[in-house]
Amino acid sequence: MTNVVTAPHHTDAGNATELDALVIGAGFAGLYQLLCLRDRLGLSVKALEAADGVGGTWYWNRYPGARCDSESHVYWYTFSPELMREWEWSERYPGQAEILRYLNFAADKFDLKRDIQFNTRVTAAHYDAAANRWRVRTDTGENFSARFLITAVGCLSTANVPNIPGLQDFKGDWYHTGQWPHDGVDFTGKRVGMIGTGSTAIQAAPVIAAQAKHLTVFQRTANYSVPARNVPLTPEFKQYVKQNAAEIRALTHQTYNGMAFKVSEVKAVDTPSEEREKIYEQAWERGGLQFRASFQDMLVSQEANNTAADFIKRKIRSIVKDPETAAILSDIDHPYAAKRPPIDTDYFETFNRANVSLVNVKAAPIECISETGIRTTDAEYPVDIIVFATGFDAMTGPLLRMDIRGRDGVALKEVWEEGPRNYLGLQVAGFPNLFTITGPGSPSVLCNMPVAIEQHVDWITDCIRHMRAQGLERIEARPEAVEKWVVEVNEAAHRTLLPRATHSWYLGANIPGKPRVFMPYAGGLVRYREICQTVAAEGYEGFTLS
Repeated sequence: MTNVVTAPHHTDAGNATELDALVIGAGFAGLYQLLCLRDRLGLSVKALEAADGVGGTWYWNRYPGARCDSESHVYWYTFSPELMREWEWSERYPGQAEILRYLNFAADKFDLKRDIQFNTRVTAAHYDAAANRWRVRTDTGENFSARFLITAVGCLSTANVPNIPGLQDFKGDWYHTGQWPHDGVDFTGKRVGMIGTGSTAIQAAPVIAAQAKHLTVFQRTANYSVPARNVPLTPEFKQYVKQNAAEIRALTHQTYNGMAFKVSEVKAVDTPSEEREKIYEQAWERGGLQFRASFQDMLVSQEANNTAADFIKRKIRSIVKDPETAAILSDIDHPYAAKRPPIDTDYFETFNRANVSLVNVKAAPIECISETGIRTTDAEYPVDIIVFATGFDAMTGPLLRMDIRGRDGVALKEVWEEGPRNYLGLQVAGFPNLFTITGPGSPSVLCNMPVAIEQHVDWITDCIRHMRAQGLERIEARPEAVEKWVVEVNEAAHRTLLPRATHSWYLGANIPGKPRVFMPYAGGLVRYREICQTVAAEGYEGFTLS
């Protein structure tokens, strides 16, 4: 560890703060990248963050029931054994408030906040080829100049509020789950309409229903969900995690999705139906994302996937007492886990409550929002509060929201007009010294995010260290490497059933006009890690260094 840190300084050029590196975002990715560049490489570095605190996704997403779907003992930083010893999780799946406490704990432990500028949103980042620097402007009117620009803006941070006619006329209150008021929302005595049934809605519905006078859920796309079986952690398990931290970390590096469990080597299609049913039953009782690891062919064979899908649909129909509601909830039109597979606490049970109703907007679409409610083609539903659980402009949205321009003033928006094109999810041709942490084209959202983030940040840090040691000023993805990687990302996706969920946000299908391109790399984190290591070992193959 080096303690020599270059101090940022001001220049007269537009009165910009001069830095070696600038990081955008202060969630899991931004905090770790800041630490690595500052403390390991001794660079002058600053992180800019739109919020007034650290946390990223976990700062904004404070909706009722907000909780992680990775188990707590793998949803944290593993770069510091000391940090792993000092922190203790309370539950199997940590809630939003606990994760936010953890990220503040980590930021304070490593004294990161002194180099984070809060309440500052980046509006533009333009590459100056003559100076080989990124010129960055913020909404506060400040200018920064940096050799390296690293985006740590998260994959799910640009809220998607659907453009439904009449919203501006609504006399009640409305909220998006990704921009939740920090002092909460009181649903007592209120009629609530919730639009959306993705993983956010599945977490929020039971909590809102317990408080509201009435909850009406508007479902366009029925969804699978498996019980989370969340429980407080026992003292024995906490001790096990402390004593086996290194082994747990090693296991997350050996699995397809960065979790601490391996996918079964048994195939569903080769397993007798009675035995298969028993395996699914055990997985259902155990709960969580491990359900999709029950059989190795679940995500590659439609026949195998049908066995899981049928099992979950039967479970839904056995839980939900009203046959008509059960039929709508189990009318699922995509393979299991081809969209993000939610896990829940009493989601389907919530529809047995007298104060909860379900509206099938596939059969009768939402026409408009009136002054007093939500109108579909066949009825109007009076509501006092509307909750939009409609997700995000995922993966590309946070990057395209900023005016990022590379060489010759070419906008990233133009380069990505037909979908994201980059190399390894790390760099875009024509945008030297710009790195994107867990960008599209990397495993990112198909994985346990902290593990994917640490891999990316370590790679970027090693790359910059190599450049400095060799006296190199510039690194840029080659156009031919980008072309090959785009083909590889597409081929990896089509080796699975993932693209068959044609209305998935993995494909950008939730955003009108967004190109339908499968964005994450579906080849698995282990394979991806090997590819990145090989690229670096072979002198950063596919990149031009100068």
